[in-house]
Amino acid sequence: MTLHSILIVGATGNTGRAVTQTLPKLLQSSSTLLETRIIALTRSSNSSVAQELAKLPGVEVIEQNWVDITADWLREYHVVRAFIASHNEPNQFAEESTFHLNALHAGVKYVVRISTAAANVRPDCPAYYARQHWAIEALLSSPEVNNLQWTSLQPNVFSPYIMSPAAEFIKGYRKTGKQNTLRLLLSDDAPVGIIDPDEVGVIAAHLLLKYVLNGPEDINGKQIVNMIEQHIGAPVKGVSYKDVSFINMLYEHQYAATKQLKNVIYSIQRAPEIAWEEILELAAPKRTPADILKTLLEE
Repeated sequence: MTLHSILIVGATGNTGRAVTQTLPKLLQSSSTLLETRIIALTRSSNSSVAQELAKLPGVEVIEQNWVDITADWLREYHVVRAFIASHNEPNQFAEESTFHLNALHAGVKYVVRISTAAANVRPDCPAYYARQHWAIEALLSSPEVNNLQWTSLQPNVFSPYIMSPAAEFIKGYRKTGKQNTLRLLLSDDAPVGIIDPDEVGVIAAHLLLKYVLNGPEDINGKQIVNMIEQHIGAPVKGVSYKDVSFINMLYEHQYAATKQLKNVIYSIQRAPEIAWEEILELAAPKRTPADILKTLLEE
């Protein structure tokens, strides 16, 4: 009997790790997929995360760059379902659409992919990467691709991105007793349901239908400041809300040398605008911003 496979692209990444950790438990209780193996893709099988995943029952860790995967490769490994959390660089559409078309031609039945905040997945979103997600979903929705079933999970902003500046601020204050400007991506008063990427991975592992994914609690910038003050026992003196200055560093360190268009990369600065304007609904995940901050402080 041919052993079918579930492919996890980016198994050691933000969401892929939780997908890989959750799937073996789900497969053990499945009457139809019990004999399915899990292929966990990684760029380095020597990493600590990859070695831990390789210990899980039914998981085979393979070094493979997903952008090089062909329809023949998918057939060779008998892939019937796949999870993919692509990068968000300017060539995302070209590379991820190629993956999906190869999956279609290889007879893959179902793909779960990670998209971005639902409010931004539209053709007129100023942030380039969100338009790419819209284009991928438009492609997958076309009648020519009907034989490939898919789910596009649309998580809100990942909580470590929001809470990491708070954790670093607290650590720095505890070490030196001095404060630098606290730079928060959130606005001061618009609450956003940030979400733990691990919990997105758990949902992906259950192969659910399309969800708009938010965390269990809305939070705004002022509430993060309050948390910090509770941890350091002093008022925060300087806060920069709606701070997207990290894009400057991202461009200089990651994209400038690659000749990527600066105005394309800088369009990322427009992505949080929808979060500054809306109150988003809550969803099933349970890890709150306070839980995330506690975890980050322990690292």
